[in-house]
Amino acid sequence: MPLVKWNVDPRHLCNTALPHGIRSELECVTNVSLANTIRQLSSLSKYAEQLFGELFEEACCLSHRVNSLQERVDQFAISVTQLDAKEEELSLQDITMRKAFHSSATQDQQLFNRWTLPLTLQETFDLCEEPPPLNILSSYRDDGKEGLKFYTNPSYFFDLWREKMLQDTEDKRKEKRKQR
Repeated sequence: MPLVKWNVDPRHLCNTALPHGIRSELECVTNVSLANTIRQLSSLSKYAEQLFGELFEEACCLSHRVNSLQERVDQFAISVTQLDAKEEELSLQDITMRKAFHSSATQDQQLFNRWTLPLTLQETFDLCEEPPPLNILSSYRDDGKEGLKFYTNPSYFFDLWREKMLQDTEDKRKEKRKQR
């Protein structure tokens, strides 16, 4: 099911009941249509502002990364031009004494959580109803599990993935033991 990120309201421009006692129905419908069209344009401009704001943030992030990369390339170019293979000779011992390269790049984690949710999806999420208070019934369960986890469990897919990874690790460990 696709998630609607932007919802331009009102959806139906002329879908309103006319008040009783109107002399000119056509003029009333025209005014309602015009007012709802202006509301749609307002909604559309709000989303356009959010869209361009997101694009600006992405462009700033990309610019920062490109500038950082350019600085690294410039430093590397300077150090390469200063090297002269004829003048410097390294012994085998010097080469083995150097430390191995370790990348300083970090991996992003928890990319999809409540704090990274776009504003429009957060508004949609806030409109949802709260789950029923099933934790009240947890004290009556014999197995000690929370009652609400049977209705909704936000960490279900993470737990499923974690169990699979642990099982894979255990299988590899058993396979190595068999090979010995």
